Amino acid sequence: MGKFKVFLVCVGFILTAAVAQAAAPIKIGALFAVSGPAAFLGEPEKNTLEMLVKEINAKGGIKGALIEVVIYDTGGDATKAVQLANRLIKDDKVVAIVGPSTTGETMAVKPVTEKEKIPLISCAAGIKITEPVNPWTFKTPANDQIAGEKILNHAGKLGQKKLALLTVSDGFGSSGREQLKVLAAKKGFTIVADETFGPKDTDMTAQLTKIRGAGADAIICWGTNPWPAVVTRNVKQLGITTPLYMSHGVASKKYIELSGVEAAEGVMLPAGKLAVFDKLKVTDPQAKLLAEYDAAYRKTFGVESSTFGGYAYDGLLLIADAIKKNGATPEQIRNGIEQSSNLVGISGVFNMSATDHNGLDLTAFEMVKIVKGDWALAQ
Repeated sequence: MGKFKVFLVCVGFILTAAVAQAAAPIKIGALFAVSGPAAFLGEPEKNTLEMLVKEINAKGGIKGALIEVVIYDTGGDATKAVQLANRLIKDDKVVAIVGPSTTGETMAVKPVTEKEKIPLISCAAGIKITEPVNPWTFKTPANDQIAGEKILNHAGKLGQKKLALLTVSDGFGSSGREQLKVLAAKKGFTIVADETFGPKDTDMTAQLTKIRGAGADAIICWGTNPWPAVVTRNVKQLGITTPLYMSHGVASKKYIELSGVEAAEGVMLPAGKLAVFDKLKVTDPQAKLLAEYDAAYRKTFGVESSTFGGYAYDGLLLIADAIKKNGATPEQIRNGIEQSSNLVGISGVFNMSATDHNGLDLTAFEMVKIVKGDWALAQ
């Protein structure tokens, strides 16, 4: 064989290898509570991620490489989440993980992904997920501190200075309680009642009876479904007329359904703009994306989109943007996410940095009020 033919054969091998390398799928893992009490979080997250992957792949993938997503159902169990995280990393060889759905699961999984140096983009809101900052951990829901501040700013505007807290004693509730107490002290509010309930409690009338006698101007309940819905029904049953605030942890129509339209009437909470996207100004940077996401979700699944599904959307959005900028190794993805600037997502406009692995501010939320079974902007 002549030198020229040898050269052509070598070039052929190189080109073939290059094409094969370019065509190798990018494997991304996901941990969602698709079943169990937190299924209202995990189901829309799973649906959204699968829908978005299909959409990206239909357009040719990312830089010519298709995305392969491996999704496991944690059932909301922290121990199971850790086992599945190890499986994603060691057996499935993923380059990044979206999820878990809850704060407790995320805090259990964090040590695994940080040790293995795999980017984790949590779909849970607890501030302790990203504070203090670890290089390998990010999250897409706005911090509970921001949600708490949004509530207190609104309560202050209405002259509601005496507050009663009713929080669930899990990771999300404990974090919210802590943030609310710190913020209340800074902003000149008085906590006149500080009650908690367990994740398995089915009636909160005892706590609410104590709160009724405390003279609060407003009640703030912090938790995720189904327990806040129980609180809402109990408030109605006891005839309590004190204004009731919920956390962003119930920002889906499932909460209204579980509470009952009559009991939920007038409840206020900070919600991502997706809940009221059709009421936003056309100049809002998120308006177009939110409308497109809701339309696609309705078309694919036959129901309206959910704020919680948006958390998974943003997780993949951050990963895809990082790959486009830097490359598809775990370290390149990590670096790319940390460099995200003015990235418009479902949860808000992300501006990450080495000291901020959430990247959202107060503009991520709108204060909403439940009126006749639907969301309205709170005045």
